[in-house]
Amino acid sequence: MVLCPKPKARGRSENGNFAPGTPGEFPLGDWMLILSLLISLVGLVGNSLVLWLLGFCNPRNPFSIYTLNLAGADALFLYCSFLTIINYFVRYFYSSLMHVTVLCLRYMLYIVGLSLLASISTERCLSVLFPVWYRCHQPKHLSTALCTVLWALTGLFEVVYFQVWYHMHSPHFCSTFLITEFVWSHLLTCVLCMSSLTLLLRVQCTSRLWQPPRLYLLVPLSALIFLLCGLTMGIMDFLQHYHNVSMPHWLPWLLACVNSNANPFIYFFLGRGRHKRGKETFRVVLQRVLGDKQEF
Repeated sequence: MVLCPKPKARGRSENGNFAPGTPGEFPLGDWMLILSLLISLVGLVGNSLVLWLLGFCNPRNPFSIYTLNLAGADALFLYCSFLTIINYFVRYFYSSLMHVTVLCLRYMLYIVGLSLLASISTERCLSVLFPVWYRCHQPKHLSTALCTVLWALTGLFEVVYFQVWYHMHSPHFCSTFLITEFVWSHLLTCVLCMSSLTLLLRVQCTSRLWQPPRLYLLVPLSALIFLLCGLTMGIMDFLQHYHNVSMPHWLPWLLACVNSNANPFIYFFLGRGRHKRGKETFRVVLQRVLGDKQEF
């Protein structure tokens, strides 16, 4: 999220609307934003269903706690995207200060989602490389504590960023915060890639001897979707701020919405029974894909 001394949010003009670009780009850009709006609505339904099932129906384990928090971050991210796109089509849907606040919240949720993905991937990697230590010495409430810390630290960082921008209008502080966000997000991306690759190699090496739990495949798939779709948002924000890179204004929004929309579909397709003809509820599918038992 690029907030400079004058309210100039990422990918948007100074009046708070998406930068229009060339006149010929408007029709395609509007259609892509409408598509992003529809994807946001579908993702809200999917992630809300995951939140309901993990929060009130399915038994919890460390991995399901991470998944519950990730679904919450994705749902709120899609809701903020929905509000921002509505504000583009319906002028003055809310005030400019509210608009900047929604953008700050949206980017905070983006960082929280990436942090949770990196945490999930790292914990799965540790459980594979050091199974005895993981089962015997892992702190009981580690996942809950880590999720709380991630939400608190990311929220505090964005609040400080917003206050500095709103009260000081200092280019130096804005640049410092932006560089810090960029370095942190790409450090998390490196952790996510390395741990996901380790899991993938583990599955490849042991798949002939035993069928690994489906969540071992879930983490690399989620990481792949993030690399293809979610990473674009952070990179293009940084390039647009420092190098004035020109790109379609709708592309990062569309890809980010796809990224936050993808996980419920991954849970469904990985968790389906392979040899069962009857229809299964999403609750059963979700419980299977988040289980920690191997399949023979």
